[in-house]
Amino acid sequence: MMRQYELVERVQTYKPTVNEALLNKAYVYAMQKHGKQKRASGDPYISHPLEVAAILTDMHLDESTIAVALLHDTIEDTSATRDEIDRMFGEDIGLLVEGLTKLKKLEFVTRRAKQAENLRKLLLAISNDVRVLLVKLADRLHNMRTLDFVPQEKRARIAEETMDIYAPLAGRMGMQDMRDELEALAFRHMNPEAFDTVTRRLQALSQKNSNLIRKIEVELGALFDQQGLKATVRGRQKRPYSVFRKMQSKSLSFEQLSDVYGFRIIVGEVSDCYRALGIVHTRWSVVPGRFKDYISTPKQNDYRSIHTTIIGPSRQRVELQIRTNRMHEIAEYGVAAHALYKDNERSGTAALLSPESNAYAWLRRTIEALAEGDNPEEFLEHTKLELFQDQVFCFTPKGRLIALPRGASPIDFAYAVHTDVGDTCVGAKINGHIMPLVTRLENGDEVEIVRSGVQVPPPAWESIVVTGKARAAIRRATRAAVRKQFSGLGFRILERTFEKAGRSFSREALKPALHRLGHKEVEDAIAAVGRGELSSRDVLKAVYPGEGEDRSSAKPSQDEGWFNLRSAAGMLFRVPGRSKAVRQEGRKRGPRKTAGEIGPEALPIRGVGGDSTVRFGPAGAVPGDRIVGIMTPGEGITIHPIQSSRLTEYDDEPERWIDVRWDLEEASRTRFPARIVVNGLNEPGTLAEVAQTIAGADADIENLTISRRAPDFAEMVVDVMIWDLKRLNRLLMQLNDLACVSTASRVYE
Repeated sequence: MMRQYELVERVQTYKPTVNEALLNKAYVYAMQKHGKQKRASGDPYISHPLEVAAILTDMHLDESTIAVALLHDTIEDTSATRDEIDRMFGEDIGLLVEGLTKLKKLEFVTRRAKQAENLRKLLLAISNDVRVLLVKLADRLHNMRTLDFVPQEKRARIAEETMDIYAPLAGRMGMQDMRDELEALAFRHMNPEAFDTVTRRLQALSQKNSNLIRKIEVELGALFDQQGLKATVRGRQKRPYSVFRKMQSKSLSFEQLSDVYGFRIIVGEVSDCYRALGIVHTRWSVVPGRFKDYISTPKQNDYRSIHTTIIGPSRQRVELQIRTNRMHEIAEYGVAAHALYKDNERSGTAALLSPESNAYAWLRRTIEALAEGDNPEEFLEHTKLELFQDQVFCFTPKGRLIALPRGASPIDFAYAVHTDVGDTCVGAKINGHIMPLVTRLENGDEVEIVRSGVQVPPPAWESIVVTGKARAAIRRATRAAVRKQFSGLGFRILERTFEKAGRSFSREALKPALHRLGHKEVEDAIAAVGRGELSSRDVLKAVYPGEGEDRSSAKPSQDEGWFNLRSAAGMLFRVPGRSKAVRQEGRKRGPRKTAGEIGPEALPIRGVGGDSTVRFGPAGAVPGDRIVGIMTPGEGITIHPIQSSRLTEYDDEPERWIDVRWDLEEASRTRFPARIVVNGLNEPGTLAEVAQTIAGADADIENLTISRRAPDFAEMVVDVMIWDLKRLNRLLMQLNDLACVSTASRVYE
């Protein structure tokens, strides 16, 4: 167990002006508070915060962060309080300790929603001070190192959580060494059999090539000396999880792996990196396609290095990483390497992160996603996706670099530039050529987004994009579009209801009544009317208390109150509230009335389907049918033919009935759904003849179900898309004329 003076000496090695008094006081306080507490391993509990502090000293963090590491469990596990820590160590340290305490209470569980919410809270805590992340990761690393002492069922959960969240988060923040160790420890507990197998193979390979790493180090070092370049060469064998992941992702056996060894070449200046690259490539052959320059285009976590793979000594593939000392420091410690030590007037603490850090920029963007209101499950999905994805680097026409996950499309690119650019995107030029929006972007692509002011992102884009920002924006836009449709429908319904009562409707008039309707915003109340969740008459009574049914019903309404919706193809609507007598009359099987007999002032409506507020019932309806709309809360209006037996279910709910009539433009080229049932001979060729007849009637088959009713006959239920009732009746006549068809009729259920 590390002693008090040893801790101070560790910090002094990289910060000679360390505040010894702070470290000594934190050490003694933590020791006293934890007292005789024991860990699951049987070790004194104080050994854990000391090990966490030691990990942070390896990362060269300031004494304030080290003190937080010593104290991070005191509020949670001892009698210490936030006020006491504030008095003794200052509010800055007290705030960090309390933040870590809250995270400690939020132990992640296997339930997805809880895990997602905890991830949100973790990142929000980090947004206030990145030192919370550094201490939390060090805490998790030591817990993983001692995971053998935890019960088996809990061990698997912690390992999975580490692999899913903490390891990739460490990598995204640039702390690659910590990520490697977290992954290795989690891999050992999640898949012990695979871990043992890969470890044994690596050990056998190491014994077989025991001198290979040293040989390559010496040969590279001698080569650089000959060229007068001062460089340090460090070789290593890849870790088990890194090897396993490559075997899995590329479907390779262990014998097929070629670059198990990696070497880091550390030089003094950036120019020396390219000089070293030239020396190496002059001496050994390069593996095509295995060169990456992360110095000219750094990764989002600030990682900078040149990667190349050569055919080295003994004809062995060798991966080289060429970087400066500063680049190496950032590659090892990530955000911790950006520490900017500045005296604080109050407590002498450190400001720990440059706001220019790309890694911190990613964190800020992630926090912005939290503020945009996605549900926790979506956020977890998006964040995990972005944590794991490799990157491609693309450019705007003006040369701005955009880093995206591998597999990203121009839609992802548009949303990465700005949400408004993504929402109005209608096309893309890649390297000067117009390309489909589903094109996968490659490194170095120049992407120009073509925009339109009237574009609304289609919901189908959500299945194309790979970035969390794009998915979240598309979902928001889809929800907003649907809400706008419901709001438009609700506004029209309220206008007509108020007009029939001799009142005028306005959004301003609705504001004072919102509290009586249970809504905070005017648009929410109007949309609720459109969804059928709120009655228009209830709104009328809320705005004008005492307004009764008598006044509304006294107004003539047989042919009044018709309105249109942009989202409904070729239909006009009338507000709910027809009398039961009118409904029953309309349901009679008598001669159908034409659209002109129902009411005047027709206006066109387009776009049934998708996210429209207007949908057809299962049996469909076609122009020429007399139709009625039923308002369903949360769904909008469902259109049924007046003959539909389903309408009997709503006889006692007059407020849900909406008169609807066709109002098609002459130039309209829209087919509508209808359901027919065909009883035909159960023999080869019957289905083909029926399908050919339907096609000959210029109709489309949407769905077809066949059930065998008798040995010789089969029943086919066919959903077709057809122009109008006249053509539908003609189709039924043609089907009935077929020799293989017994009966063909329309279904209204």
